[in-house]
Amino acid sequence: MATPPRTTRPAKSEASGISAARIRLGRVFRVESADYFLLLGTTLFLVVFGLVMVLSSSLVESYIVDGGFLDQAIRQAVFAVVGVPAMLLASRMPERLWMRIAWPVLIASCALQLLVVATPLGIEVGGNTNWLAIGPVQFQPSEFIKVALVMWLGLIVTKKQEYLDDFTRGILPIVLVGGAAIGLVLLGGDLGTVMIMGGMLLGALFLIGVRLRLLLLPILVAAALFTVVALSSENRMRRIMSFLDANCQAGGTGDAINECWQIQHGTYALANGGVFGVGLGNSAAKWSWLPAADNDFIFAIIGEELGLIGAVVVIGLFVLLAVAFARVLRSARTPFAKAATAAVLVWVIGQACVNIGVVLGVFPILGVPLPLVSAGGTALLTTLFAIGIVLSVARDPGAPARAAARAAARKAAKAGRAAR
Repeated sequence: MATPPRTTRPAKSEASGISAARIRLGRVFRVESADYFLLLGTTLFLVVFGLVMVLSSSLVESYIVDGGFLDQAIRQAVFAVVGVPAMLLASRMPERLWMRIAWPVLIASCALQLLVVATPLGIEVGGNTNWLAIGPVQFQPSEFIKVALVMWLGLIVTKKQEYLDDFTRGILPIVLVGGAAIGLVLLGGDLGTVMIMGGMLLGALFLIGVRLRLLLLPILVAAALFTVVALSSENRMRRIMSFLDANCQAGGTGDAINECWQIQHGTYALANGGVFGVGLGNSAAKWSWLPAADNDFIFAIIGEELGLIGAVVVIGLFVLLAVAFARVLRSARTPFAKAATAAVLVWVIGQACVNIGVVLGVFPILGVPLPLVSAGGTALLTTLFAIGIVLSVARDPGAPARAAARAAARKAAKAGRAAR
């Protein structure tokens, strides 16, 4: 009778090698907090959803401009492929690294923005000079200033923690330096981005506990500057007046060919979608009826193709993202973690509210994209990187120790059973 073949056990050196590999793998994929995974999962879902919607909304425009249906979608996918690993890499970096590079990054990003507004390298798009062209590469330095402000604000709040109740020694220096960086973007006329950045700076200070009375003067000064800059541009005034024009909203006698066109066709797209939508890829507005269909007005395409249900789901995802940010902010242990998380919260959630509000007619057209969803490589990269910074402070410092303790307990229990 033939005996069954004996199973061979790996040699001791091989077994130890496998064990070491498992330990190294475990160190890479540490057990993180629930807040970490909530923020990471919601972000990744929005990125994937955004790629699908950019593909659907950009087909026609991409063919007209680039000669290929998929060109815009492929570009967005490339930035996502780069941005997601960058976010995961940033999530592994220690807090001290962000504080060490905060000033150099802020100075470098401001220098790039200075090239936009003070040299022929700056490119005007939609009446705003906010793009920088260096050879074949075009990008928005203002997006890098946002990331720099996140790191810098965390650093400066850490250093001035004891002076945050003093306007002169605490709040004023923060507002002056941050305001100077934002002022460079204002010189380019990008009022929508300036509003988001100003909200980041002042909103983050409020969320970390700075009293509202100390922020009242900067808020009033910012509102006055906003009004002056808006009144100084004929293009911006037309946008504001079209928003205030009741005929524009009602589809009446407003100047539908010029100022009212985008507002009206965004409303038409939402109305055409109804409750269940016309189906993914079946939008009529994207056939050159709605300008910026894959960017500033992508929410209108979502409402048309996926209906009220799809629009509510997107809003719900951003609410979930806000909850994730709020949970990280609540559990933050250091001044840097609190300030950086608060800044990114106001940036991402505030910008989403403004974008959706513009499409719904709540705000005038401000030209800001829907974070993580709209087409735009620079915006996607910087938003993902900023979320990576929040993920780095959301990691649970005690989780690896608890996991190691559980592993040691299991090993001890196994050794005890073997001894018996």
